Amino acid sequence: MEVGQGITTAAAMIIAEELDLPVDRVRVTLAPARPELVFNQLTGGSNTMQSMFTPIRVAAATARGVLLRAAATELGAQLSALTTKAGVVTGPTGATLTYGQLSTLAASTEDVAVEVSLTPRREFSVIGTSHGRDDAVAAVTGRKQFTMDLFVEGALPTMVCRPPTLNGTPRAVRNLATVKAMPGVTDVVTVDTGVAVRAATFGQCIDAVRALDVQWNGGPVDGEDDESILAELRRAELPMVVPKVPVLASTLDLRVEFMFRSSAALEPNCAIADVRRDRATVWAGLKAPLVAQRNVARAVGLPISKVTVNVVTGGGSFGHKLFGDAAIEAAKISKAMGKPVKLMWHRADEPRQGRTHPMATSRVRATMLAGQVLTFEQRHTSVVTDFGHGLGERLTALAAELPANLGGLSLSQSIFTLTQELPYDFGVVTQLLNEVDTRFNTGSMRNIYSPDVATANELAVDQIAKRFGKDPYSFRMSFLRNAKAKRCLQAVAKAGGWGRALPKGVTQGIAVHTEYKGATAVLVELDTRPATVNRKIRDAVTGPRVTKAVIAVDAGLVVNPRGLEAQMMGGVADGIALALTSSNHLQDGHFLEASWDNYFYTRQWNVPPEFRCIVMPSDEELPGGAGEAGVAASVAAVACAYARATGKVPTRFPVNHGTVSFTPKSFVPSVPESPTDGLSYTS
Repeated sequence: MEVGQGITTAAAMIIAEELDLPVDRVRVTLAPARPELVFNQLTGGSNTMQSMFTPIRVAAATARGVLLRAAATELGAQLSALTTKAGVVTGPTGATLTYGQLSTLAASTEDVAVEVSLTPRREFSVIGTSHGRDDAVAAVTGRKQFTMDLFVEGALPTMVCRPPTLNGTPRAVRNLATVKAMPGVTDVVTVDTGVAVRAATFGQCIDAVRALDVQWNGGPVDGEDDESILAELRRAELPMVVPKVPVLASTLDLRVEFMFRSSAALEPNCAIADVRRDRATVWAGLKAPLVAQRNVARAVGLPISKVTVNVVTGGGSFGHKLFGDAAIEAAKISKAMGKPVKLMWHRADEPRQGRTHPMATSRVRATMLAGQVLTFEQRHTSVVTDFGHGLGERLTALAAELPANLGGLSLSQSIFTLTQELPYDFGVVTQLLNEVDTRFNTGSMRNIYSPDVATANELAVDQIAKRFGKDPYSFRMSFLRNAKAKRCLQAVAKAGGWGRALPKGVTQGIAVHTEYKGATAVLVELDTRPATVNRKIRDAVTGPRVTKAVIAVDAGLVVNPRGLEAQMMGGVADGIALALTSSNHLQDGHFLEASWDNYFYTRQWNVPPEFRCIVMPSDEELPGGAGEAGVAASVAAVACAYARATGKVPTRFPVNHGTVSFTPKSFVPSVPESPTDGLSYTS
């Protein structure tokens, strides 16, 4: 699924390479849910380019072959005498035929086994060159079609009045007749997630939602807050089991806490659903459409074969669109109303009732002697991560191909083991996961466990280097056993000027991460001077600012370097937010945040003025993973810079979580009034 990561552009480039076409002549669309594709319709785990690269090339090369054979027949020439350029086949006499002219002649109703020769890497002319996004102009001119832009006959705007506490349920509506009589309102129904309103406009939906007087049942975490859940995690933390080490060995202990974080994308949860007695059709941004199709069928009581799920380009994901929450809810509402609906979650619904990255703690214990790290233990404890979107099923299906040491592990533990790798030569290394508490709506936010795990690891590495009296960069270079990580680290240290003279209050941080068959390294400069920390920006949490970021990435063979650079820029922005500013505050059974106004993702005033991405050269024949690769090392580098700047290792992230700088929006009604003062924010 295309969610802004540029995979339709990359796919077009791969096709253009094998078909000898200009990239702008290739159109790539998104397929509806197709059960026969099984796990090939799962967009996640930074796997898209790895899984699509060869199959797309083979398909395009196969097409080129049959077009050329048709041309040879039509022109009466040998295949070897034909040449192609920009979709035109030229024969030995100069006669030409376009791919369009040949397509009917080349078409076949029979399945034929063929062998194809793929373009050698040394002859690539498209793959590996930088291309702008194929949808960039449409996006910036408003012509790009997202779910809410689609016209489906009879599908009217629909919104839901949601409970004041997490996952509460409606008991009764006290003023149903009054709300049904409001301007534009056509239907009001109760579903398990709240009270749904359908109206002529979204503004009328908001007015109706605000007017509803609902009696609510409590939710499963009523009365809980950050501290009570942290206490639960502490009780579940697995013990350290350090092997026998010499008596003179010293020990480093570190415990880091990570708060709940919203995985909401810029586009809110939304879906269109038309459920009839004998069939259902859904349109939504879905990264696991087969799972959504199954869950919609179950929700409305229809066979899967009677449910059509159309995949629509999404405005971001961060793991959010791995789940079909909006599609399932829209289908339930459509069935209850007996009419098509165009469901949109209000922005306030997202952080309060949507998917969050789980709260977690990560503990590290290292033993050291004579300049060596003898043992390195990590125990990661987390609220349960929901893998019900299909990634888990894919892992289960591949069970026979998984390492033997995964036997007996839970699904989450298996994913943790497969994705977490300490790239240092630190003697005996153990990394274990324990998860508790299924009461929260969680998900595989971008990079899953890695941002938290890497942050704890890299903070510990800095402290070990300090114990040894070594520079953080030099220490890492001495102990890194991953060659790709070493090259990336060298690149950012050189490009970023590691160790250069800086003004007092400006500090560097550096970190590495290995995953997705590749590696990343990040160097940041963090400004903690009073003038920066205390700067005043309306409705903002300011504090320290990253003023410079350099990231180096080895992602194997790179299809579109410009797309990779954009992914890394996004990863760094994620990392800055996760380290400094973005989190959900749980209080009395609900999250306080209710909009981008008070969920402090990296903003323009928090973006480093100086950014550089270094795409490392690679001899790999296949792409590695990139979509999530830039996050973990970015969080860790900012954390390490903060520790060096303050002289104290931060133990809770984001570091500003203790500051609630906003007045929470109301919980009843569940959405704020539509703003009327937009012009006052344009100065």
